[in-house]
Amino acid sequence: MDFSRHRRTALFGLPVLALLITVTSCSSADDDASAAVPSPDAKVVKLCQNLDKALPKKIDGLDRDDPEPRSALTAGWGSPAIILRCGVERPAAMSNQNALSGEVNGVGWLMEKQDDGSYVFTSSLRRAYVEVSVPSQWVQQDGSGSLVDLAAPIKKAIPEGIAD
Repeated sequence: MDFSRHRRTALFGLPVLALLITVTSCSSADDDASAAVPSPDAKVVKLCQNLDKALPKKIDGLDRDDPEPRSALTAGWGSPAIILRCGVERPAAMSNQNALSGEVNGVGWLMEKQDDGSYVFTSSLRRAYVEVSVPSQWVQQDGSGSLVDLAAPIKKAIPEGIAD
């Protein structure tokens, strides 16, 4: 029997197997959502930590699956992920009198429709700005469906007022 022939086949198979394992590992990691973590002052960080503790496990029927890097200032639900970021900067659009705004269950929101059909909502008249990005897949009519489930935790954790 010629063992050298089998050895070459086996050695050729190992690099291919290693490549397949690497590609598979990378593709599953690509499914994880990511979000830039805001860097607010200590007062706002405390409010955001309180919000993180009050956030629901589900919004609009989607399970919570926080984005990377993990932080008490970010949260996510579903895939593609609805992303919440607490402690973001005040959006420039809040100065525009013609900006689309509204209220959902006692929480005011600036509503910004993106070119891809997604929405970015930013809370208004609260001591910390909370941004919620809703991918176009989850947008229903005006995109505010997920905000209903977030209203109670935001009202509980982020007092009314003007963010610094």
